Amino acid sequence: IIADPLKRQKLVIYINPPYAEAGMLGEKSKAGVSNDNKTYLKHKDKLGKASNELFAQFLIRIYSEIPDCLIGEFSKLKLLNGSNSQIFRNNFLAKLESCFVVPGDTFDNVKGKFPIGFKIWNTSKKENFEIIESDVFNFKNEKIGTKNFYSYDKMERINDWLRNYFDKKETFVGIMHNNKNDFQTSSQVRIASIDNKDHTTPITKNNLIPMCIYLSVRHVFEATWLNDRDQFLFPNDGWMTDLEFQNDCLAYTLFHGQNRISSKTDSTAGVNNWIPFTESEVNSRGKFASSWMTDYMKGKLGVEEKEVGEEKSNSKPLLTKEQKTILKNILAKLNK
Repeated sequence: IIADPLKRQKLVIYINPPYAEAGMLGEKSKAGVSNDNKTYLKHKDKLGKASNELFAQFLIRIYSEIPDCLIGEFSKLKLLNGSNSQIFRNNFLAKLESCFVVPGDTFDNVKGKFPIGFKIWNTSKKENFEIIESDVFNFKNEKIGTKNFYSYDKMERINDWLRNYFDKKETFVGIMHNNKNDFQTSSQVRIASIDNKDHTTPITKNNLIPMCIYLSVRHVFEATWLNDRDQFLFPNDGWMTDLEFQNDCLAYTLFHGQNRISSKTDSTAGVNNWIPFTESEVNSRGKFASSWMTDYMKGKLGVEEKEVGEEKSNSKPLLTKEQKTILKNILAKLNK
């Protein structure tokens, strides 16, 4: 059948591929998955980092060796919207005809809160995947709505935005721990006092507001099984003149549990620079070891401004003079 073009037009391949993955978040590679088989060696240039996923190897082999077939497959959605799967998507040119998703843990021996989709691919229609409207079913086999899933290939992510505000020259008062751009990893976004892992960014007087915006946006939206693979994208510039939004994000960050310094769950914390009140405002019996945050909010720290077009810099302005009015009003709002 595979060798006959006419018979092959009626060929449907139905697979429930294994979910073996070579490694996650720095783990050692799982033997025989990503680089110890003939499929990987033959198709690795078409897979990119998606080669870590065994079911991606299944799909690219079928696509390459059995042309113009239909493929029906259950799998995670990371090949649709994961940043590590862009090379795969550029080489797996097939029309996604239809899709429905269910909670992943409706499958036996599957743990975690994420969607698994049943997808029908038509490999005779060559096109890049960009968007699909998928039916959504719950544990009771009830349709609860629809959801769009995107490739995001032509969009910048929120971590691309965060890189504009790296500041390794100024004294830092905390470290932002960030990882990937999806809801799945939002639980790892936190502020600590030391840099003990990869994917960290120092927090200084010059980038405090962008860092507070980043933490707030990553946590204010609830992570569910359905949005688990959704990506946080590069924001527009509206935040730069929205003082109330900046104000809210600073207040949110100061009191959020993922600010491990202010919540005292960071055992490595030394001096707490995140106290938003003076001693008199809270009737403290002793003097605080640091007045950094209240000095910042009163405009005493001399926040550096970066202008667009600065030589050898692509950074956006951190705080304009108008935005610094936030410093005059922040204490009143925090007290409320």
